[in-house]
Amino acid sequence: MIKMIDMKKIIILACILAVSVLQAQVGPKFEKAGDLVKATYFYKDGKVKEQGFFKDKKLTGTWITFSKEGNKTAIAHYKAGKKVGKWFMWQKDGLKEIDYENNAIASVQNWKDDTKIAVK
Repeated sequence: MIKMIDMKKIIILACILAVSVLQAQVGPKFEKAGDLVKATYFYKDGKVKEQGFFKDKKLTGTWITFSKEGNKTAIAHYKAGKKVGKWFMWQKDGLKEIDYENNAIASVQNWKDDTKIAVK
């Protein structure tokens, strides 16, 4: 009888520990890549949330953001911590293209799923 009660306590304790480990947040991962640092951020379940690079502690190069399902939700570009070039953001109703100049929005284009593109 005593062994059965102890076994139940051990099983309950093991379950509690397993749940707490699974719910623990996954911290970011930083890797040296030449003169850059590659940063990877994660969702609580361990799936990749965002990846990109730092140079001299500033955002640089291409950054990609992912949904919890693993689909790309954004592609962004930085140079020395400033927003540059074309950014793409996938939304439920289509794609948003944002063009940055001098760290400011220069133009925005919305592409709907039913947008027709003329090809010559």
